[in-house]
Amino acid sequence: MAKSVLLDAGPLVAYLREKETHHGWAVEQFNRFAQFSTCDAVLAEACARLAYYHEQPVRVVELLKEADLTVDFLVKPNADRIAHLMRKYDDRPMDFADACIVAMSEQVADCLVLTLDHADFSTYRRHEREVIPFLSPRR
Repeated sequence: MAKSVLLDAGPLVAYLREKETHHGWAVEQFNRFAQFSTCDAVLAEACARLAYYHEQPVRVVELLKEADLTVDFLVKPNADRIAHLMRKYDDRPMDFADACIVAMSEQVADCLVLTLDHADFSTYRRHEREVIPFLSPRR
C-alpha cells in the first residue's frame, strides 16, 4: 500500500455529496484508506464546487477537522514548479489544484493520487517523465 494517499477535489466532493455519480466509490476509498494528504487548493476547489451545487462548503472544513486529512503542502516554496506544470499542460488545461497535487506527488516517492480525473492524471507526469500512480473509478 502507498505510503501517502494524495486526495484530489473530485473524490472529496463525491464523498460529501450523495448526488454525485461517484459517491459510492468515494465512500469506499474513504473507508479503505486510513489517512489522506491534500493541499489548500484542493480544499478551495471542493468548497467552490459544493457552493456551485448550492450545498454548504463548510462541510469541507468540518471533514478536515473530523477525518485524518493532512494539509502540509506550501504553495510559495513550490510556486516555480506549479507554474511550470501549468504552462506545460496548458493545452488540457491543468488547474491550480491539479498542479499542486502533481508537485506533491514529486515530493513523496511512494504515493497514490485519489482522483476522478482519469484522463488528466493519465497524461500528467511527475519529474517530467514519470507516471503518477493514481486511482480513479472505472469508466
